[in-house]
Amino acid sequence: MIADPADELARAICVIFVNFAGSATVEKMASRPWASITFSGARHQFTLRLQGPSAREATIAFLAGLGERELSMRGHILADLAARGDLCELGEDCVCLGLEALTVEEAC
Repeated sequence: MIADPADELARAICVIFVNFAGSATVEKMASRPWASITFSGARHQFTLRLQGPSAREATIAFLAGLGERELSMRGHILADLAARGDLCELGEDCVCLGLEALTVEEAC
């Protein structure tokens, strides 16, 4: 049984912030099927919210390595991950960032 790609993506994104002194949550996840001639998967749009001290700095560090980011997901491979829109600061210790991703099913 292949794991749900949206759940796997949300889990993998939050794992990146395991040492962040606050909370990291994936919100407003919307996914739709995607396929090419050789691959099938899903496109995802979601919001990442960080709350806690240094939320802005942690988000900026995350963005700095965005193009080379590899995530461990059961049954899926992250093919693309990009920011959409600007960083939204919702207070001194709260930041939101729009992201979009493409995941493809891992070949058995």
